[in-house]
Amino acid sequence: MQKHFTKEGIAELETLYRRNLMNTLIGFKNANLIGTKDSKGQTNLAVFNSFVHLGANPPHIAFVMRPTTVERHTYDNIRETGFYTINHIQTDIVKQAHQTSAKYPKEVSEFEACGLEEEYKNHFFAPYLKGANIQIGLKFVEEIYIKTNDVYLMVGEVQEFYIQEDCIRSDGFIDLAKAQTAVISGLDAYYEATEIARYSYARPNQEIQSIF
Repeated sequence: MQKHFTKEGIAELETLYRRNLMNTLIGFKNANLIGTKDSKGQTNLAVFNSFVHLGANPPHIAFVMRPTTVERHTYDNIRETGFYTINHIQTDIVKQAHQTSAKYPKEVSEFEACGLEEEYKNHFFAPYLKGANIQIGLKFVEEIYIKTNDVYLMVGEVQEFYIQEDCIRSDGFIDLAKAQTAVISGLDAYYEATEIARYSYARPNQEIQSIF
């Protein structure tokens, strides 16, 4: 039997219950750590799970930044310097990655506090997460204010990225299961990703084929 929720009923739910319900309603999301650094060299690392692929040419990725009515070190650093990294969370570091969501003061680096290590490559300004199988360096392009929820869609252009070679298939497809990329449900539940199937491009009146 299905349980029915209405807009009015959702508003009347207990706060924690409503937050968990709405955060898991959309399903599994990608789990990433954003690495930033301010102009004085203070680094920051924070877990985010609301990312959107906007396009491949030019390559743009966006993520949702929650309301800036409280301190948001990631937001401040991106606006100050214009550069940041996105690092896939692997299944073997989900505990440390989740710990980065704690409200550390600005002078404390989550890299050090959470037992993770920063890494710099190719003179890119922002720090990468050392050991991450997928690391993406981005330049801030624009922010889009979404009034209805008081959040920002932060848009970045991919400047460079690093992927373990054996995780890229011959057609450019990235095998996220092989990369051990974790997925997240809600704000605090992490899962392993397992490939079920991959299919050919769908066309009318043509049977799709399995791709291996």
